[in-house]
Amino acid sequence: MPKGPIFEKKNVVVLGGAGFLGSHLCEKLLHDSHVICVDAFIGSSERNIDLLLQNPDFEFIKHDMDEPLDLESYKELSRFKVKFQGIQEVYNLACPTSAKNFDSIRLQTLTANCLAVKNALDLAVKYNANFVHGSTSVVYGPRTSAGQMFKETDLGVLNHLSPRGCYDEGKRFAETMVQTYVTAHNLNAKIARIFRTYGPRQRLFDGEMIPDFAIDALDGRDLVIYGDESFSTSLTYVSDMVDGLIKVMAAPAGLGAINLGSDEEVKLVDVARKIIELTGSSSQIRFEAPLLFMTPLGLPDLTKSKERLGWIPLVRLEDGLSRAVDYARANKALIDLIRNA
Repeated sequence: MPKGPIFEKKNVVVLGGAGFLGSHLCEKLLHDSHVICVDAFIGSSERNIDLLLQNPDFEFIKHDMDEPLDLESYKELSRFKVKFQGIQEVYNLACPTSAKNFDSIRLQTLTANCLAVKNALDLAVKYNANFVHGSTSVVYGPRTSAGQMFKETDLGVLNHLSPRGCYDEGKRFAETMVQTYVTAHNLNAKIARIFRTYGPRQRLFDGEMIPDFAIDALDGRDLVIYGDESFSTSLTYVSDMVDGLIKVMAAPAGLGAINLGSDEEVKLVDVARKIIELTGSSSQIRFEAPLLFMTPLGLPDLTKSKERLGWIPLVRLEDGLSRAVDYARANKALIDLIRNA
C-alpha cells in the first residue's frame, strides 16, 4: 500500500472515534483528511458525532475492535478508495472507562487492552500506516508525593491484581504490544500518555467531575468531589490534547512514549468554586468517598513534548472551564432529558 495518499486526501482511521476525545479528534482531522470513525458505543455516544455524519469526508463504522476489522468489506468506504489508497494513519483511542460503572465494563476493558490493541496494530501493519496509541498516565502508578512529576523514562509500580488492574496493567501491556510491533514489523508507532482531559462531550453523571460540576451548578445542586479538600490533579482542555495527538502522529519514527497533559496542579475544590462563580450559582460543595477512576495522579514532565513536538497546553484553565459551562448551558434541555431518562 502507498505510504502517502494517491488521491487528494489521506485516509485516517480513529478507533474509539465516537468517544469524548475521539470525536474531537475526528472533527479536527476532517479539515484535511477522510476520516473513518470506528466505535462500538460501549462508553461513547452517537450524539458526539451527529454533526460529523453530515460531512462527506466522514464515515462511521460500528465495530467492536475485539474482532479483526476488514475495512475493504464496507461498501460505504468505496468513495475513499481504500482498496487502492489504503490507510495512512490509525489512532487507537478505543478503551472504555467509567468512574461509576467500572464493574459493568470490566471484561470489555480487559479485552480492549489486549485483543483490540492487537487488531488495531494488525490493521496498521496491513496498510503500512502510521500509528498512535492512546495510553494513559496511570502506567506510572499512583503518585507518592504532592506535585510529583513523571518523566517518560520513569518506571511505574502497580498492583496488577487490584480491582482496576485490568485497566492499569492492561494499559501497560498495550504499550508493550505497540513497542513489540515497532521492532517486529518496523511499524511507525508512537505512544501518547494522556493525562486528565476535560471539555465538551464528556460523559455526564458518571463521576467525570468537571461536566457534572457545571450541570449541578446550573441546577443549584451540590457539587460532589469524590475525595477530600486535598484532591488535586492536572487538567488539559480537549483542544490542546487533540493538537498534541496530531503532533505525535506527525513526528518522525522513533519518538516512543510521550507525555501529553498539563504540568500545572490544581485542587478540585478550587475548580468547583470557579464553576460556581461562572454560573452565579448558590450551590454548595460536598465530599464523598473516592471512586476507582477518580484518584489523585502525578503530573507530566513536559520536557520531551516541548523539545520533540513543540507542544504545550495553551488553553488557560479559567477559559476552558468557561467553555465547559457554556456547553452545559447551551445543551441544558438535552442534558435534562438524559438525566430524567
